[in-house]
Amino acid sequence: MSDEMNVEESDFGKLLDATFKPVHNGEVVEGTVIDVKPDQIILNIGAKADGILTRNEYSNDNSVDLTTVVKVGDKMEVKIIKVNDGEGQILLTYKRLAAEKGNKKLEEAFENGEVLKAKVVRVMNGGLSVNVEGARVFIPASLVSDTYEKDLNKYMDQEIEFKVIEFNPRKRRIIGDRKQLVVAEKKKAQEELFSRIHVGDTVEGVVKNITDFGAFIDLGGADGLLHISEMSWGRVDNPRSIVSVGQKINVLIKDIKGDRIALSLKFEDQNPWRTAAEKYAIGTIVTGKVARMTDFGAFVELEPGIDALLHVSQISREHVNKPSDVLQVGDEITAKVVDFNGDDHKISLSRKALELDEEAEAPADDAE
Repeated sequence: MSDEMNVEESDFGKLLDATFKPVHNGEVVEGTVIDVKPDQIILNIGAKADGILTRNEYSNDNSVDLTTVVKVGDKMEVKIIKVNDGEGQILLTYKRLAAEKGNKKLEEAFENGEVLKAKVVRVMNGGLSVNVEGARVFIPASLVSDTYEKDLNKYMDQEIEFKVIEFNPRKRRIIGDRKQLVVAEKKKAQEELFSRIHVGDTVEGVVKNITDFGAFIDLGGADGLLHISEMSWGRVDNPRSIVSVGQKINVLIKDIKGDRIALSLKFEDQNPWRTAAEKYAIGTIVTGKVARMTDFGAFVELEPGIDALLHVSQISREHVNKPSDVLQVGDEITAKVVDFNGDDHKISLSRKALELDEEAEAPADDAE
């Protein structure tokens, strides 16, 4: 009787074994989640024993709660690390399999020159680390952009595009390059910009940088220089009084030489000299402020963009050695226009002539 039972048990054991597929170390299998805990996933992989996937073998993030990423009934593709861990369990890995797939994708991208897009998962002093399906790619700081990046933290958690320029997984050297894409994109934008702009066009730009001599305006493909002398028809002492970084402005394309673009805010319809002949005809009495002085006279600003010369000999009926003896910058004066030259943008004033006119118009004293 006992012999018959042993035979039956043996047959049952063989039948049971036959219902499970044999598994081997390194094999990739599909499993179904039958239980999940914050630090462990248990899968049915069709073997005699269940598969154990620990948090460390799921992700490099040791803080991840596995109950938030999978649920009972989910199917997962995993790789067998060890068929028997000593306790009859099968140890699995998810992250290593993902890294292998990621490395395969990186290798193909390296060979084909493909542009990849991935999320930045770490910022270091020397560059950025991005994750491509579980595989890491290092992008050196010098290859992040075409300009020096003082702070790389702005790229954290951002998806960026790059090319793989070195692939050596054995030495753990997988290097990415974003700079060449930035350069190519800027070149394309520059070519597009130069193909559509012409001298005399009015275009919109954004103030990128301000210096003592002017401002650089981003035109969307190239920068143009707005020189301080082109910021207004009037006098500008400080470019920052006219524009500010980040400001959107309409500018005039004054000149294009090679890849250099000269800009202006001196639009012709706002040119004060267009109406100057009527406003400052010879004989007109005008009022202005002394803007600057020389040894031979004082220049008086009649309005922004129009200065007139008050020669030292015309300052007064009395002799004046030099303008600074009787005038200073900022003084408001009234004088008579004695000469007008619209072509050369020159106007001459005289306080002396105004004094003579006033004297001639004064009533004479009654004779005794």
